[in-house]
Amino acid sequence: MITARRSHERGHADHGWLNTYHSFSFADYHDPAHMGFSVLRVLNEDRVAPGQGFGTHPHRDMEIVSIVLAGELEHQDSMGNKARIRPGEVQRMSAGTGVRHSEYNPHPMQPAHFLQIWLLPHTQGLTPSYAQNFFPAEERRNAWRLVVSPDGVDGSLSVHADARLYLTTLTAGASLSQALPAERCAFLQVLRGTVELGDHTLHGGDGARIEAEQAITVRATLDSEALLFDLPAVHSGR
Repeated sequence: MITARRSHERGHADHGWLNTYHSFSFADYHDPAHMGFSVLRVLNEDRVAPGQGFGTHPHRDMEIVSIVLAGELEHQDSMGNKARIRPGEVQRMSAGTGVRHSEYNPHPMQPAHFLQIWLLPHTQGLTPSYAQNFFPAEERRNAWRLVVSPDGVDGSLSVHADARLYLTTLTAGASLSQALPAERCAFLQVLRGTVELGDHTLHGGDGARIEAEQAITVRATLDSEALLFDLPAVHSGR
């Protein structure tokens, strides 16, 4: 079963310095029907104005992944990390017992466009940690590139959560399939372009919940980018 989550259906807030869309309940946006999906708790699409950003604030017991789509972010945290994240790079921060951090757009003219993702950890009270990695465009072209996984295989960033994240850049007309083993589900987020998934046509900003499917095929009708989450199946009552 594939259930589309259209871009315009998401929660939205425009704070001037931050224009943000929430696929799931977050901050002042609350929708009991969209509180998360499996271990995927937050999927925000953020655009931060030049010279602006998120001031220092705390997190704990959450796996936080950031994927920059355009522009760049400057990261600082209480673990002593300071880094810039650019397109093609993925950042992972395990908040564990507690960490404070800030994310800032250092560019004087260009907005920073990125995804902020929260995954529920399988264990609480872990030691906080930070990592980031660059994934070249050629590794994502018409292929699923694993960028986040529980075991850090193939150069992916490791997380303390039962989740695998794949990025792809599809040329128009290209298609990709992915098997979904029993007891797994998936969530597809289209980053740009237009793709076909089952009977659905999805545009940039659209997403889709995928449940009880043995496999999926994503076909691009325009040059497109997409992010696929491989997650534990959602059972009734969960």
